[in-house]
Amino acid sequence: MKRDDTLWKSILEDIFEDFLLFFYPDAGTFFDFSKGFEYLDKELEQLFPPEDHYQTRFVDKLVKVYCKNGDNEWILVHIEVQGYRDPNFSRRMFTYYSRILDKYDKPITAFAIFTENNAAFRPCEYYREFLGTSVLFRYNVFKILDQDEQMLGKSDNPFAIVALTVKAALKSKSVSETDLLRLKIQLAKNLLDRNLPKSKINNLLTFVRFYIHFENQDTRFKFEQAIDQITQNKQTMGIQEFITERFRTEGKAEGRAEGRTELMAMITHNLLHETSLSIEKIAELVGASTEFVLSIKQGKYKDMSLE
Repeated sequence: MKRDDTLWKSILEDIFEDFLLFFYPDAGTFFDFSKGFEYLDKELEQLFPPEDHYQTRFVDKLVKVYCKNGDNEWILVHIEVQGYRDPNFSRRMFTYYSRILDKYDKPITAFAIFTENNAAFRPCEYYREFLGTSVLFRYNVFKILDQDEQMLGKSDNPFAIVALTVKAALKSKSVSETDLLRLKIQLAKNLLDRNLPKSKINNLLTFVRFYIHFENQDTRFKFEQAIDQITQNKQTMGIQEFITERFRTEGKAEGRAEGRTELMAMITHNLLHETSLSIEKIAELVGASTEFVLSIKQGKYKDMSLE
């Protein structure tokens, strides 16, 4: 549980802009993402300290988000990730809201993300009334169990990968490890197929890797092997596209053999120093002999033939 909490806290910071855009597709029109975000978790903990050292902690985030225009320079986003049934959850959400409002006096939007598999547990409001005095507090609810996997799979928002990962983890007790392995590999492929910054892919892959866990060590090893293979294949495909484009633009079709050899030597040199590909694989990619590649590696290249 502690591991999952840490993963959630990290991924929400890693893709917080995507989180906002997932729920508010036009968020970029009124939030100023260029100013970044301020995470006020320590301040939130001070507002809601544990009653004793052993009290259960929760995945909670409080984030300051700057606005582009309007009456508010910034607003606050409060997020709770709840992984088990808690009859007092809505009251806790209201307590957070009232204390945050009292301290900051700023607009607040609150989210509850439910990651458990209890279909009946879906609190969405807190209501209290006594002798004509009442209070009704509602908050945004996102229950992972309810989400459509096909819709999530079609979404290009990185937060969809997070939701799909949690859905797959919820199946871990009802499917075999072989089926769970297949689901996890498919998630990784889905992620790696996306046109995302490398750092964001790495952060999301970490979430996928550790949120869905296997009991069997051999299954974990098979997953890592699959990831290595997928990554290597994508790297190789990217290199091949690069080489093809360079030959096209450098006039390979015009038959300039000397220039082509020089270009091949340069590409080979770069592959040797910037990748972990084997001599044989580089030779295959550039269309040269292994001797040619070795000559580049050993600094002995002097206009030798490609073949």
